[in-house]
Amino acid sequence: MPRPLRWLARVLSVLLALAVVLAGVVVYTVRQSFPQFDGTVRLPGLARGVEVSRDQWGIPHIYADTAADLFMAQGYVHAQDRFFEMDFRRHTTAGRLSELFGAATLDNDKALRTMGWRRVAEQELPLLDQETREYLDAYAKGVNAWLDAHPNASDRSVEYSVLKLSGGAGKPEKWTPVDSLAWLKAMAWDLRSNLDSEMDRAVALTKLPKERVDQLFPGYPYDRHLPIVNEGTIDRDRFDQRAEPRVRAGDALARAAGTLDAVPNTLGTADRDGLGSNSWVVSGEYTADGKPLLANDPHLSAQMPSVWYQAGLHCRKVTAACPYDVTGFTFSGVPGVVIGHTDKIAWGFTNLGPDVADLFLERVEGDTYLYKGQQLQLETRKETIKVAGGKPVTLTVKSTRHGPLIDDVIGDARPSGEANAVALQWTALTPGRTADAIFALDKATNWEEFRTAAALFEVPAQNLVYADTAGTIGYQAPGRIPVRENGDGTVPVPGWTGEYDWKPAPIPFDQLPSVRNPADGFIVTANNAVIDPNRYRPLLTMDWAYGYRSERIRTLLKEAIEKGPIDSDAISRIQQDSYNGFADTLIPALMRVDLAGPAVEARQMLGKWDRLQELGSAPAAYFNAVWRQLLMLTFNDDLPKSAWPTGGDRWYEVVRRLLDTPDDPFWDDVTTTNLKENRDDILRQAMASAYQELADRLGTDVKAWRWGDLHQLDLVNGSLGTSGIAPVEALLNRGPLKVAGGKDAVNATGWNVQTGYAITSVPSMRMIVDLSDLDKSQWVNLTGASGHAFHDNYWDQAETWARGDLLPMLSTPDAVAKAKVHTLKLSP
Repeated sequence: MPRPLRWLARVLSVLLALAVVLAGVVVYTVRQSFPQFDGTVRLPGLARGVEVSRDQWGIPHIYADTAADLFMAQGYVHAQDRFFEMDFRRHTTAGRLSELFGAATLDNDKALRTMGWRRVAEQELPLLDQETREYLDAYAKGVNAWLDAHPNASDRSVEYSVLKLSGGAGKPEKWTPVDSLAWLKAMAWDLRSNLDSEMDRAVALTKLPKERVDQLFPGYPYDRHLPIVNEGTIDRDRFDQRAEPRVRAGDALARAAGTLDAVPNTLGTADRDGLGSNSWVVSGEYTADGKPLLANDPHLSAQMPSVWYQAGLHCRKVTAACPYDVTGFTFSGVPGVVIGHTDKIAWGFTNLGPDVADLFLERVEGDTYLYKGQQLQLETRKETIKVAGGKPVTLTVKSTRHGPLIDDVIGDARPSGEANAVALQWTALTPGRTADAIFALDKATNWEEFRTAAALFEVPAQNLVYADTAGTIGYQAPGRIPVRENGDGTVPVPGWTGEYDWKPAPIPFDQLPSVRNPADGFIVTANNAVIDPNRYRPLLTMDWAYGYRSERIRTLLKEAIEKGPIDSDAISRIQQDSYNGFADTLIPALMRVDLAGPAVEARQMLGKWDRLQELGSAPAAYFNAVWRQLLMLTFNDDLPKSAWPTGGDRWYEVVRRLLDTPDDPFWDDVTTTNLKENRDDILRQAMASAYQELADRLGTDVKAWRWGDLHQLDLVNGSLGTSGIAPVEALLNRGPLKVAGGKDAVNATGWNVQTGYAITSVPSMRMIVDLSDLDKSQWVNLTGASGHAFHDNYWDQAETWARGDLLPMLSTPDAVAKAKVHTLKLSP
């Protein structure tokens, strides 16, 4: 996303000030683009009539007689509600934001053109099944039918009206199937696993010796936090759930030690530590209605409007020719349902997080690069970037056999030593068939068909949890995961020797971990380790979330099972759990430190704290303030700024180990002269500084402090919401909302310790699917269905989401009909 578009302020300040005075004109302009929800609209290209039913939340259920009509109507409906968002994403993925926003976004465009997301999408299209290409075409026709009917900027959305004043937006181009495919590259980039970890480690090594950097990237605690799959191994070239590993003791110890001493994490360009997800599925053996329950809440950066769009896609009669009856969460700009359920199965995603990207240090000389003793020709191409209000910019993109050279366009990727360039190798830059997987998932009826669809899901690699109406639950790890000749992918490696190259074929799908109806009766995924390396040989990654969320979910599920049958309310309570998993480790250490002054009263609150980070909690406010101060005091003086800690469970593990070594060099503040601080000095200072910070912000009455007064979410429009122009931001942004939870709580409302307590990442949606009666399923989106500011459905789900409540997730024709308040008929 672009940085604040301050240039726009200079162009529009006078014009927009006048426009705001004429409030009636503004309101008229905004409402002019609202979509039609009732009546009849002609949609040329349909074979037969289509009906779109919407409930009070504006969530559409689309009914058609053919699959092509279904996806054409979906394209039309997406465009009705979210076309500017779609167009903005299209410009983003193609490296064309500067056409809209001018030179302010030129760096973004250079990076995207260098990686070539759209070029890869163009190469993918002919690889897809003919049926998939037909559906993509039908979807594009629906989008373009809406676009043809809305030729004026004010008819499309208020954002186009704003951009028109600055000369940054002409008439949008026709939508194409490639536009849909390119958005999948953006999601793959957001969930790209440990590329940032490689860079973080490399940056830290510029200032610290390797043994101290290793302390900052502890291995996964398999002894305390279980992985996702706890049975099976590869046997006869396939993953066998019933097989037991056959390894030598020496190998097992060596691999376990290597894992526990693993070295991960980040590029420092954003607070990515908060990105993750939860999903779990419970067998009908433990549920009130005897059928499985499936829960999912992907954690992503907060966006306005939400990245998700709820919808139902229904063939009036399900047949081989029209096999879709699916309800769930979609991406605007992409046909089909990404997460949800059919009439027989349900599935959820969390980021698997395999290491699918490597940085190769290269030796470039002129237009050649060194590889295995030879100077090979660089691949080059020219990219021309149009700039609103300026002259076009020409970019020369250079690539080695490992991928594009990125050091000129990604700031922290500067090489050192013998290398003079850095290449990025990433699985998403190889054309694939993930789009086929979406349509295959949407018509799957059983475990076997689900796994067949999962085999096509190449990037981004996701943990897939599964349940069906027959009672089966399961887990499948999919994805294109590289196999390296050498190395573990944790640091940038020399490209000129060839010894760290990827092998031609990735890990075969049949060797990826999978489990069906496990002995536990439930499956939990929360970005934790997939499987213990003692039972699994191929390297998935050295970097996982550290299992604090997953272990908390497992604990709460076990407690719920012991109390009796589990229902959706029990699942929802777990989704809302705000427990801080590190408090039991840190608080005893804080209590042992000699402390004087007003911070003593604040510390006393921690003794009786229930560890829940609820809105009204004073101890939660103080504990998180102490944690913030502790991380900054301990590590900021030792690390380059781009590697400063942002919080999260990796730092839980780092500090947990440091608490046992009171004189470790990290405790010493290197900026103080003639003084060497130890653990207790820093803990004492953290408590005092935290008290002072909160006293300044919330007053000196510690019992009146509230976590919700610090921990708040602003919903910021993804394009013009940071323009710097108050009227535009007021038009498009919403909030703040007070929200419980915290980073690496199950209710994972992440925040960055370096910048404060404002929420940066969220459960972007929540879903609970009840396989005993699909109409008893529940869901909620972060904002709402509409992308039009001031529309009733622009952010009507936000307060429901913030409270932790859910809405009915209806899917059967009768239930949808009873809830509908709008009906739009689309005719050929």
